[in-house]
Amino acid sequence: MSAPAADPQAQTPPVPSSVDVVIVGAGFSGMYLLHKLRTMGMSAVVFEAGTDVGGTWYWNRYPGARVDVESLAYSYSFDPDLEQDFEWQERYPTQPEILRYAQYVADRFDLRKDIVFRTRVTAAHYGEDSRTWQVRTEHEDAVTARFVVMATGCLSSSKLPEIPGLDSFKGETYHTAHWPHEGVDFTGKRVGLIGTGSSGVQSIPVIAEQAADLTVFQRTPAYSLPARNRKLRADEISEMKENYRAYRQAQKESGFGIPTPVPTKSALEVSEEERDARFEEAWESGSLVNLLTTYTDLALDQDANDTAKRFIHRKIHEIVEDPQTAADLCPEYPVGTKRPCLDTHYYETYNRPDVHLVNLQREPLVEVTDKGVRTAADEYVFDAIVYATGFDAMTGSLTNVDIRGRGGASLKETWSAGPRTYLGIGSAGFPNLFMITGPGSPSVLSNMIVSIEQHVDWVCDAIDHLRQQGLTTIEPSQQAQDEWVDHVNLIASHTLYPKANSWYMGANVPGKPRVFMPYAGGVGEYRKKCDQIAADGYPGFVLSA
Repeated sequence: MSAPAADPQAQTPPVPSSVDVVIVGAGFSGMYLLHKLRTMGMSAVVFEAGTDVGGTWYWNRYPGARVDVESLAYSYSFDPDLEQDFEWQERYPTQPEILRYAQYVADRFDLRKDIVFRTRVTAAHYGEDSRTWQVRTEHEDAVTARFVVMATGCLSSSKLPEIPGLDSFKGETYHTAHWPHEGVDFTGKRVGLIGTGSSGVQSIPVIAEQAADLTVFQRTPAYSLPARNRKLRADEISEMKENYRAYRQAQKESGFGIPTPVPTKSALEVSEEERDARFEEAWESGSLVNLLTTYTDLALDQDANDTAKRFIHRKIHEIVEDPQTAADLCPEYPVGTKRPCLDTHYYETYNRPDVHLVNLQREPLVEVTDKGVRTAADEYVFDAIVYATGFDAMTGSLTNVDIRGRGGASLKETWSAGPRTYLGIGSAGFPNLFMITGPGSPSVLSNMIVSIEQHVDWVCDAIDHLRQQGLTTIEPSQQAQDEWVDHVNLIASHTLYPKANSWYMGANVPGKPRVFMPYAGGVGEYRKKCDQIAADGYPGFVLSA
């Protein structure tokens, strides 16, 4: 199907002094952007910190890493031949399979010749006189460009827990977002793992199979559903390929970027038997979206949501044999207000005698010591510690770059009270700076590739509009941005999302403003708004010659 990717280091191009567009990041956003800009006849260079393409799927190589959207849906739609030619193997592909897909795309479209690997962008400063951006890298490269597109991903700025002594441990330490490429052998080792978000939920069963003993430190339990993963059947692959065009359109019009039947009933207007039967069907289906869309009001009404919560709690107690461990694994926040996880035997893993759960609500973490981890109740001795502690989501990868717009204004300082964008695409005061799936867009509430393609297409159309009209810059107006931020907040306020201390709210980063960052109005409705704005000549944006 695809030859092994050539050594990207051998292909890293020289850094040009000037291009039309600088792209930051060579994940799925940056790759499609580069391809699309080439078809428009524009020059572009991509800077990528890793040694190859793939973004999230280059870095996150932890045991059990797997996407929670089905492979046949989690793939590019821009090239009908590409989707016919690539052969997915599993219903929910693992990190290696997704990385192979990214490498296949890079090979097919010869993308690496314009990607500078092992190079992190440190600064992007706008020059008002020249109306260009100067982009600098960690290697002191400087590139001038008319446009800068931040294709840095929503979950790419990893973080460690805020506890003392992180450097004092004498054993091995790992972070799920920076896993050694050669893998890790935990055979015979005592392992401590901190964090039970998606990376923890996926890696815990795999590490437990290897380690002599595994202790999991949980601050907040996750809602997790069984993935029911399996090899894809030839008939379902051929059926999807025959119907891809219609399916892709349905993706664009759906709420989550995943077509599902639109619910018509409230969870509170049906009998408990009917409701539980629907929940059971969704649980068995191996799909996050199927559960979240069983009824019209699960995301809107606490009483309706409680019916799903009780169902999942009951499932956990049926699976986990120790009553206290089962109780500790039951979340209290509303279902879906943190991104639920898909797992393979996660809850079953706690029935192993060599796996232990420490509830940090009862015994808080105090420090990491030279021997392991100390809580308020005990000290735990380990040979290795795994940090599955997530990311500074949605904003970290943007504010970690020294981005300065008009008047030298810093993006980080401008966003000090929370991110402010128009459509999640641009920010007032930063001309010709675009963000792919930025805060204020559906992004992390959706099938990311659907949202990525929509943003890339919109950004490229906007750039082309400037070219055709003889214009130089585009940026959001302050009024349009303020109105959009208010709209995003209003939509969120009608949901249960703000009730959870989630990374959607920035709650996992001390000192980060508590603001619900994604747009909760749905992929299809958001697309309509964006399309209408483009069709009307970009109202809400200031365009200048």
